[in-house]
Amino acid sequence: MSDLVLFWHRRDLRIVDSIGLAQASNTNARVIGVFCFDRAMLSLDVAPARVTYLVGCLSALADDYRQAGSELLFLDGDPIEKIPQLAKALAAKSVYWHCDVEPYAKTRDERVSGVLQAQNIAVHNNWDQLLHDPTTITTGNNQPYSVYTPFWRNWNSRSKPAPVDVKLPQSPLTPAERQALTQVPTIDLPTARALGFTWEQPLAQIPGTSAATTALATFCHRSISDYDEQRNYPAAAGTSGMSAALKFGTIGIRTVWAATTTAMKEARSDEARAGITTWQQEIAWREFYQQAMYHFPSLAQGPYRDPFKQFPWKNDEHQFQAWCEGKTGYPIVDAAMRQLNQTGWMHNRCRMIVASFLTKDLIINWQWGERYFMARLIDGDLSSNNGGWQWSASSGMDPKPLRIFNPYTQAQKFDRDGDYIREWVPELKPIATKLILSGDIQPLTRHQIGYPLPIVDHNVQQRLFKELYASVKGAAG
Repeated sequence: MSDLVLFWHRRDLRIVDSIGLAQASNTNARVIGVFCFDRAMLSLDVAPARVTYLVGCLSALADDYRQAGSELLFLDGDPIEKIPQLAKALAAKSVYWHCDVEPYAKTRDERVSGVLQAQNIAVHNNWDQLLHDPTTITTGNNQPYSVYTPFWRNWNSRSKPAPVDVKLPQSPLTPAERQALTQVPTIDLPTARALGFTWEQPLAQIPGTSAATTALATFCHRSISDYDEQRNYPAAAGTSGMSAALKFGTIGIRTVWAATTTAMKEARSDEARAGITTWQQEIAWREFYQQAMYHFPSLAQGPYRDPFKQFPWKNDEHQFQAWCEGKTGYPIVDAAMRQLNQTGWMHNRCRMIVASFLTKDLIINWQWGERYFMARLIDGDLSSNNGGWQWSASSGMDPKPLRIFNPYTQAQKFDRDGDYIREWVPELKPIATKLILSGDIQPLTRHQIGYPLPIVDHNVQQRLFKELYASVKGAAG
């Protein structure tokens, strides 16, 4: 019987286009997959929809392993203990996994590596969730980028790796190895409810590699050419619907990039090429935020810009609760928050609108919104969520930090017929579109239909925020 190696899955829930699995498979050893339910991760701001999606992805991944003649094992507990215990019990020669950018994951992985190496078990790490190792995209002074545009130029100029071929060997456990599993022990795949999370609505995105592959093909065939324009309209199906798949790695980022290059070759107009380029830039934004988290781990705890560490947020609890529930009296804001609460997903344009409203209109600390999003989003990702919130709050990496979205103007531009608002705020269905978009709904009418008055005056709050921002910058300067 050949040697056995373990592949530790985390945010790479697939057996295709996997750098680490390809490397492990090329050793001629038997490859067994493992996933550990890390209770430290599940105790953070974790969305029930996200856990439900994760479990669905793991079920699909286990099926893929079985069809390949191998299997996926499940552990419950601290991976610093559980992964080395499993490796020792199975006499594994090595353990493979992919690198991560998040501070907790980096520390965890270092400790797991240390325990394994102390047991004389080899460790192999690779970058897989990014097209480029975050240490390789740097400025002329060999520093990490803090501004997106020059990062994009450098990143886009680099040749992109092709998808990797994985030939997973048939590697069933021997009876002796299966008996050894009782020393750990392994568990059956739990339900989300068994893990303490309940989500009873349909998932906004379908779990698993097959669904992600179909979503990519559909998007590249139908929508990517119009993405530059359609991505801004929340009532339209203009986005890829792959954010959760990218979060959990049910599809390889090299596969995704290859699909965009194929679409570019087949494009027949400047408009189509512009749409494809814009989506490629979104992939670059994802990597920009991940390399930022890798190089600046303090982002996970607070603002990038020093003045914002002392910003005098108002932090009104009642206004925050109104924002959370979609009861601010601003239709586009309320529609977006209700979409999030009911589906576990929100359109990206709306994420920017509600983030601006929380920070610039309500003058509430962006970290409150960041935590709320992570506790609701099916695609919640620390790097992207943190980067988006800091961008919206003007506390992050951006050469033009002070952006304030007018919720009425945003609605007029991107929900011109009020379709999105009416879908998620049904009490507004009988109200004329012009009134919905302008907010000029009379108090009596609002009372009759059960829709609240605006909790703040946008113009007043905009001026106040600018004054606070100027005072903080002045004090810092």
